[in-house]
Amino acid sequence: MPVIAAILVSGLVVQLLAHRLRVPSVVFYLAIGVVLGPEVLGLVTLETFGSGLEIVVGISVAIVVFEGAFALRIERIRRASTVSLRLVTVSALVMFLGTALAVRVFGGGDWEIALLVGALLVATGPTVITPILNVVRVRDHVATALETEGIVNDVTAAIVAVVVFETLLLDDLGVPATVLSFLQRFGVGVAAGVLATVVIYLLLDSSFVPERDVQASQFLVLAAAVGSFAAAEAVAPEAGIAAAATSGILLGNLDIDNRAEIERFAENTTLVVLSFVFISLAALIDVEAILGLGAGAIAIVLVVMLVLRPLGAIIATAGVERFTWPERLFIAGVGPRGIIPASVATLFAIELELAGNVAAGELLVGTVFAVIFATVAVEAGLARQIGEFLGVSPMRTIIIGGGRVGRALATRLENRGEFVVVVERDADAVEQARSTGFTVYEGDGTDTEVLREANVEDAKRLIATTADDDVNLLACQLAITKFDVGSVYSRVNDPDNVDAFESIGAAAIDASTATAVAIDDEIERPALTHWMNELGDSHDVQEVEVTSEKLAGKSIEELNSEIPDGTFVAVVSRDGENHVPSADSVLEYGDHVTFIGDADAVRRAMNRFHPHD
Repeated sequence: MPVIAAILVSGLVVQLLAHRLRVPSVVFYLAIGVVLGPEVLGLVTLETFGSGLEIVVGISVAIVVFEGAFALRIERIRRASTVSLRLVTVSALVMFLGTALAVRVFGGGDWEIALLVGALLVATGPTVITPILNVVRVRDHVATALETEGIVNDVTAAIVAVVVFETLLLDDLGVPATVLSFLQRFGVGVAAGVLATVVIYLLLDSSFVPERDVQASQFLVLAAAVGSFAAAEAVAPEAGIAAAATSGILLGNLDIDNRAEIERFAENTTLVVLSFVFISLAALIDVEAILGLGAGAIAIVLVVMLVLRPLGAIIATAGVERFTWPERLFIAGVGPRGIIPASVATLFAIELELAGNVAAGELLVGTVFAVIFATVAVEAGLARQIGEFLGVSPMRTIIIGGGRVGRALATRLENRGEFVVVVERDADAVEQARSTGFTVYEGDGTDTEVLREANVEDAKRLIATTADDDVNLLACQLAITKFDVGSVYSRVNDPDNVDAFESIGAAAIDASTATAVAIDDEIERPALTHWMNELGDSHDVQEVEVTSEKLAGKSIEELNSEIPDGTFVAVVSRDGENHVPSADSVLEYGDHVTFIGDADAVRRAMNRFHPHD
């Protein structure tokens, strides 16, 4: 009990420290695990949990994988579908075979053990990717690609490793039996995940769970993760990870009540189990086994980090214009290994030693933990610095004021894919904004330190929306004069104050005039007004810069096939002049085009004409 308490408390403290220092929490988990393990304090050893370690790790990984999969909506996956598919197929195969070859050459192991290590080190996983993305804000398609890779490769790596271990290393049954065993286990996992999804969805959609019973919904969804995992594991080892991932993706894309509360519950549960299982496994790192490999371990680590990962990233993103070179380099530089390799390698090493193959067990554990230690320490530990150096974080929009106006504006901006940060000093308004899912910094928007904490230096625009013109004016003045924010807007409650805002360079939106215009529009052009008020729902109007080199220099008629059905180019802006284009109008690189139409069609048009934003 004292050991478990120490692990849990350490994990929670680490979360606070990681958030404060803006460093991925897995780095601290690794450090604490080593300190608590046999190499330093000796509080956590293999004997601490006995035979229960495999069960604890398995259920914990199932919850973590389920939570990550639950957040993967189909519309998100589509935005990075090509890159995601390549990362989990071609790039994964490059890592698998390349690592196996490196272990064979530099580690001196047989092909069977080399293939086992290669299979394990394909997995990145949500256990290490999620903490990184909590610290390094990247554009949505980059995050989706990394998250999809982590979830899918966790599943396939676990199954492939078990299959290789059983069919090649222990029984030497050959490649055909290995492939068949993989397909069987994967099929069992998917079937268990689908079954769990059907059962839980029917319960959620029935009178068994009242619509407002948030707690019951949360526990039922968690039951899908644990239940599907247990059912699949009862049939085939390591099929449970596939089951948890399948149920997570399916439930995450179904229309269920209390989704926001379920996501927060899953995130909080993941934080607890992640800290426990990562610290526990880190405590089992066999430093002697790593040192015993000598220069071979260093060579394998360098091949994985500096050759195979960059090669896989280049293959995955080749020809996909939406991924900028800094984003490609970020994917290449951030691929730490996590719980799946650590847990499975530990269990396999025990079995190998019991079978009398001590050398193979030491090679397995030494190699896997060397790569985990190096990738977590370097790629996860320096993820924020790597992201800042490459400039992959999108510019943010700061909204001063989390009241009704601020929240309504934040909703519209986030629906368009903007990264919005709300600054609010009222505790009730802060809680309400956070419950809606916004990133909120509690404090005074006219306080320089509060604005710095909200990273106003990285903001592309600041918008003041409070009901106090003095607060709005001071916030705008600070943004312009002290932080050099490019675009500053403000709600102006008293029309007499408009000149004061315009005199400092802020765009003033007079609330009274805006209301009068809205009423006039409702009277004179109600259909258009209703259409504009529902922007971001089923239709949209967006202006983007033409940055696609393959589309620039062509006429509207030539670009007709590139403009999705359901939208059209309404206005073209060049050198400050606006005009409605004809079929012969040629779009040049740097022109600004305004698309009007169905929301999905407008979004796809924006991605094609402006792939780098």
